[in-house]
Amino acid sequence: MRISSAAAAWALAAPAMAAVPSSPNQHPIALQGSDDAPQRPTRVASSASPIETGVGHFSEWSRETKRQFLIDWQAGRSSEWIIVQGNEGGDLDSMTAALTWAYHLQHATQNSSEPLKAIALLQTPTDALDLRPENKVALDNSQMSSGHSDLLTIDELPEDPETLATHIKGIVIVDHPKPLRKWQAAPILSIFDHHKDSGAGPDAKPRIFETVASCTTIVARQMLDELEALPEEYHLPHELLELILGAIAIDSGGLADATDEDRKTAQRVLARSNWRKKDLDDQMEKLDDELSDAKKDLGNLMLRDLLRRDWKGDLVDTPSPRTPTVNLGFASIPYSLDYQITKTGYGELFDWFATQAAWTAQVGADISIVLNKYKIKTKEANGSKKKRKIREIVLVVRNDVRIDEHQADELFKVVKTAIENDKTLNVKPWHRANELGRWQMAWTHERSDAGRKVIRPIVEAAVESWD
Repeated sequence: MRISSAAAAWALAAPAMAAVPSSPNQHPIALQGSDDAPQRPTRVASSASPIETGVGHFSEWSRETKRQFLIDWQAGRSSEWIIVQGNEGGDLDSMTAALTWAYHLQHATQNSSEPLKAIALLQTPTDALDLRPENKVALDNSQMSSGHSDLLTIDELPEDPETLATHIKGIVIVDHPKPLRKWQAAPILSIFDHHKDSGAGPDAKPRIFETVASCTTIVARQMLDELEALPEEYHLPHELLELILGAIAIDSGGLADATDEDRKTAQRVLARSNWRKKDLDDQMEKLDDELSDAKKDLGNLMLRDLLRRDWKGDLVDTPSPRTPTVNLGFASIPYSLDYQITKTGYGELFDWFATQAAWTAQVGADISIVLNKYKIKTKEANGSKKKRKIREIVLVVRNDVRIDEHQADELFKVVKTAIENDKTLNVKPWHRANELGRWQMAWTHERSDAGRKVIRPIVEAAVESWD
């Protein structure tokens, strides 16, 4: 079998990692240096920047699990592994839910006659992980190794997903209703999600779709239920418990937007953590403040990074015999289109679309939707100022991947009409819409909850009806 990843070669050469005792007072050293440092857990300095190995049981487990997975792949034992994967946006909720369930599967079965091997896969490239600064803060707080070297990312897989999917025991999907098309050959063992049920994996167990603020709530609750039913509980490291609380906190606004299940689960997790003596609301608000502040720290990102930091895309089936599938992608950006234009090299409208075209060409998208949100201050009749939430939708269709010019015309019209005809959105043309080119359109609207969860079904339904 060929070795197509440096990760596999490193795994075979690396010595077994010694256990590092967990201590709430231990913290990894923050290192300054290039992000091009070798992404491997080692204390040996390189010409760029060394990796500082994380401390504590959780970092040790994650690092050793990654090592064993790569060793087993090299030895032809991929069939022994379950891959727990979130969505390709790689937000804190998706990452934490995947890590939590992989940890649970391994530890809940370790003393059984059929122990499971499970690893969390982040479907985000390594160099894109720091585009979400809140993830870096949460991982640092959980005493993980620098450079994300404890984590398995999509670009570290030693085999393409389409092939690997046919070899592994199966996949568990968290924070997403169905697997990406490249994983469709893998058996779906479980699904945990807080989105709309798409019907995937009807035989999966557990298979839970529930409206909660955070998918991590569902996963953590299931983990605790199963843990407490075991004859003897396994060890839950405080670093993992604190990561779970952070994911729930940022998704629920520090519990301000939490459901009863979010709150109950957070309380159960808190009771097992090093923060057990703290007030739940105070601690969750503190976590939300810290992570939300980090999440907003995007001022150094140029447009290409803003597009790819929260990109989710996949193939969508159509009834067209000419083009049975198209690649549809969504980006979510917390800035207005006008501001994003200033984050291009030339600071001009044409450069926004040139940068967007270069990114979508790289990922092979036929249709892309960019969802923007921002706030403006307006003056009320009584002289007071009020913040209004504004959202934008930018639609672009391209004709150089799977579709020709005529098909691009048709597809653009179908999707554009679907967006404009949705009465719940009540979109209005963007103020510079008359300057846009062929197969380009932008709108504004003020439906506050209309993020990807709302817009994606509208667009997918339009694509699926295109003939």
